[in-house]
Amino acid sequence: MLFYEPLFLTIFPAGYAFYLLVSGVSVKKCALLIFSTLFYVWGEPVFVLVLLASTAVDYALSFHLNDPTPARTRRLALATGIAGNLGILIVYKYADFLADNFNFLLSPFAGNRIPLLHLALPIGVSFVVFEKITYLVDTYRGISRPAASFTDYCLFVLFFPKLLAGPILKYHEMKDQIASPPAIEWNDFQVGFLRFARGLGRKLLIADPLGAFVNQIFAADPAGLSTSHAWLGLASFTLQIYFDFAGYSDMAIGLARMLGFRLKENFNSPYIAQSMTEFWRRWHISLTTWIRDYLYIPLGGDRSSDARTYINLWICFLASGLWHGASWNFVLWGAYNGLFLTLDRLFLRDALARCGRTVATAITLFIVMIGWAIFRSESPTHLIPFLKALAGLSHAASATEIPAEVPFTLILGAFISLLPATKLYLPLIRAYETQSWLRGATIAALVVIYVLAIARAVTVPFQPFIYFRF
Repeated sequence: MLFYEPLFLTIFPAGYAFYLLVSGVSVKKCALLIFSTLFYVWGEPVFVLVLLASTAVDYALSFHLNDPTPARTRRLALATGIAGNLGILIVYKYADFLADNFNFLLSPFAGNRIPLLHLALPIGVSFVVFEKITYLVDTYRGISRPAASFTDYCLFVLFFPKLLAGPILKYHEMKDQIASPPAIEWNDFQVGFLRFARGLGRKLLIADPLGAFVNQIFAADPAGLSTSHAWLGLASFTLQIYFDFAGYSDMAIGLARMLGFRLKENFNSPYIAQSMTEFWRRWHISLTTWIRDYLYIPLGGDRSSDARTYINLWICFLASGLWHGASWNFVLWGAYNGLFLTLDRLFLRDALARCGRTVATAITLFIVMIGWAIFRSESPTHLIPFLKALAGLSHAASATEIPAEVPFTLILGAFISLLPATKLYLPLIRAYETQSWLRGATIAALVVIYVLAIARAVTVPFQPFIYFRF
């Protein structure tokens, strides 16, 4: 169920009113858990049973991860929990990818092919699995205790605002809010609704119009694309993936705030970054911090030699690439980012710092955009000629028609993305904080954006969130 579907916009106000009216911690938690479960069941009626079963296993294992349980038993319980969660991810997400590659390697030797499972990828499975692993590891490390009740842990896993595409939460950061749902004040509703409206506008008024054009460009034969069309398509995708995913995060954070819950930010103006290291501190923050805390640091981080640090970076970003999808383009994209993070540590970050803010931002954005070309191209047979078109090595005159709304949307998206890098941004923030008329105008604008976005949602064909695939 999507946040802007008429069904959700009909059901949520009724559920929200009921949640406001009921009293008692246990009743509120049960109401929120039932609503969250039904929200997921609507799209995943079968996988929810697997999810609930694995959640029960996690909860049972968590009581064997702390003292006074013997260290060997604790390690065994942790390994069992992690293996079980990764097993879910491997079966649903990577089984056919692995089988395809084994079949390719074995094809010269004939023999029987490994059959493909053709399982549909459950929505949000990668986000849920990472959160469940976080719960087990943090309990093992002593950062948090096991959840006070199975209801608490289920609510953490199934909490509907973040369920489908994050942000990736950590149980110890949410346990107090989960254990005793916060009281809802008027400010929570106002701030939450306006944040939701902003996310809705980002998704439906910027990401989706650009996405329709992106689909045309990347579905076309790249050898037939002109350089200008290739760059226009790539620029459109650069903005589409940001406004699509950041828009979902806004909606998730906004809905949670309306319920009194505070979720951490997931984006921080990533396209104004002045190095790839800074970009990854600003983009999909919950995933980056997850990889740092649960993979990079356990591998040794930067505590060993430089060579080992670079290897750790590559391992982490290869894993990040694979997390995004079972395809070689994601692996290549992960390796590409690992390469530039390594170059940052060797010389690139210092060199960019000497170039000044504008040049550093432009070069970093160029590197990011080439990475998005790798990310969006599903195979080398598409990527290589597309990169040639970007480099001006294609002399084709593309006949792809540019929709009338694309130039305006592209300019608007670029302006919003890059505004925090300009000198205008801080005065605007200060004026918003001190001038009541500007706050009122902003609220009015967001309400208008909300209405326009809903109008588009019911009149234009549905485009799923990009990160639902991951």
